[in-house]
Amino acid sequence: MVFNMTNYFESQILRRQNLGNYRRLQVVAPQIDFSSNDYLGLAQSTLLANNLREELANLGAFCHGSTGSRLLTGNTRYAQELEQEIALFHGYKAGLLFNCGYMANVGLLSAIATVQDTIFFDLNVHASMRDGIRLSRAKAFPFKHNNLEHLESRLKNHCCSGQRFVCIESIYSTDGTIAPLFEICALVEKYKAHLIVDEAHAVGVSGTVGEGLVASHNLNEKVFAQVTTFGKALGVYGAIVMGSNGLKEMLINFATSYIYTTALPLHALAAIKCSYALVPSLHVQRAQIVKLKEIFAQSGLINSDTHIQAIKFSSNKAVQRISTMLAQQGFDVRALMSPTVRRRKEVLRLCLHSFNTVEQLLRLLECIDKYE
Repeated sequence: MVFNMTNYFESQILRRQNLGNYRRLQVVAPQIDFSSNDYLGLAQSTLLANNLREELANLGAFCHGSTGSRLLTGNTRYAQELEQEIALFHGYKAGLLFNCGYMANVGLLSAIATVQDTIFFDLNVHASMRDGIRLSRAKAFPFKHNNLEHLESRLKNHCCSGQRFVCIESIYSTDGTIAPLFEICALVEKYKAHLIVDEAHAVGVSGTVGEGLVASHNLNEKVFAQVTTFGKALGVYGAIVMGSNGLKEMLINFATSYIYTTALPLHALAAIKCSYALVPSLHVQRAQIVKLKEIFAQSGLINSDTHIQAIKFSSNKAVQRISTMLAQQGFDVRALMSPTVRRRKEVLRLCLHSFNTVEQLLRLLECIDKYE
């Protein structure tokens, strides 16, 4: 008997609809952006666009595709020089470009960890880290979010014959909380583990010149691998894994999401280079985000000291309702619902940007206060 896949699909979609977490693609009318990851406005920057056109013109060559993976026909001196420049900017010896942050985390963890190894990960790490952990086949143990005592207990009580890794984000994408980096580095050193930090939501916004939290705290030597993506504050596309020269060689040889993927084309590489050239000078933009954070703090709703704020709700329907109401008032503020976040931990996630005005934020806070 042939299994009826149509009925199965319909039952699964109906179940998701009943849980209030049905997803669908939609194109919405332009609204005031308090939702996107374009924290510095670079994704819509005319200056970045002009610089990119000039960079491509100076190169004197352009092709729409890279023609193959980096290990076949897709490698260029331009790509190699770019990843070295980025690694040095963040304080590392080497870096390897990936096509996106998801592929970077999956490739990194599945390449370096084996069945003999153990991975300890914060409960709030991104899905890409979780998928990389699963693909690695290493033993894995979560620890409570930003809970140093629980992490130390895990490290103390779980021994293994192989290597041990600790996976965190420096700024967590769901609620904007900051990892206690100094304390985690101390624990990792004490228990002879290797620290992996995803800085996707920190680079560009944090630090004196947007270098991120790890570099701004001079913790690079304590970090085994750092993942940085370019699709958030940098406003372009792609990602990089940074660390030692040995780590880079390991990834080139064992990271399947790198080996078997067509390389980023020249125009994507040029966009990354131009964005990195701009980011250090964006002091005014970072100062505007700080000003907005201070205003948000005065509202009493603040729960983080970053550009990402999360207002907690107890169900998908409740958080979806307020998101819809805010959209009717012209604000784009998205709900993070289970299973993206844990059930009964749903949040209304607000992202503060350099292009948001004080007046817009005050109006948004007034609407939230009225609907909550």
